[in-house]
Amino acid sequence: MFEPAAREMSSDFHVLLFAADGHDESGTDFDSVETYAKQAADYLRAHDIEAVDLMYGVSLGGATVVRFLAAENIPVKKAVIDAGITPYPYPRWICRLIAAKDFLSISLATKNMTVMKLAAPPDRWTPAGEDPEEHYRRIFEFEKDHYSYRTIYNVFWSANNYTMPDPVPEIDTTIEYWYGEGEKKARAGNRAYVKKIFPQTTVREFRGLEHAELVLMFPKTFHAEIIRVWQKGT
Repeated sequence: MFEPAAREMSSDFHVLLFAADGHDESGTDFDSVETYAKQAADYLRAHDIEAVDLMYGVSLGGATVVRFLAAENIPVKKAVIDAGITPYPYPRWICRLIAAKDFLSISLATKNMTVMKLAAPPDRWTPAGEDPEEHYRRIFEFEKDHYSYRTIYNVFWSANNYTMPDPVPEIDTTIEYWYGEGEKKARAGNRAYVKKIFPQTTVREFRGLEHAELVLMFPKTFHAEIIRVWQKGT
């Protein structure tokens, strides 16, 4: 789903597209945000990459960028945290209830085509030039066969409860926190958290868009926005 944006970006950048465990075809299960960030850092170190020019992540990926910047000790010049999820401030038992609710709703959406289409209407969420039925069939077949129940639960538990260093170290990364207008209320606590731990963060709202819609549906606009961030302050 992210390949069109990655291809668009590759005209200006050398792109490393990290697929989390449980999100590819290798039969693995997702473990945690901490593991995901460490795997990315280990890959960079193994390939003698000592700094990153720009890092982007959306939703779970945005959570992983937050954790990476705070914990992995690899310099990042600029970062975009797109609707990134941050740790809940609630008691553990409340977090468990929320995780159970999220697990049930997403499990239903990924295992039932009708529910999937209700949650993400094809007339809005089909990329330009693709046939809606074929596009949704491919997504459904992938999710049905590769998104295990363990992965689904761990994604929602970890994205909302991953650990952070205390205190969070100061970094000089230029950071933007993005969100779609349609998720403004849902992301309020997330962007406040990111602004608190990384005070240099600039917040940007995208009018008329929903969660992850920019990167998934509008790769050329996404590319232009990343270039804007890259050129910021130069």
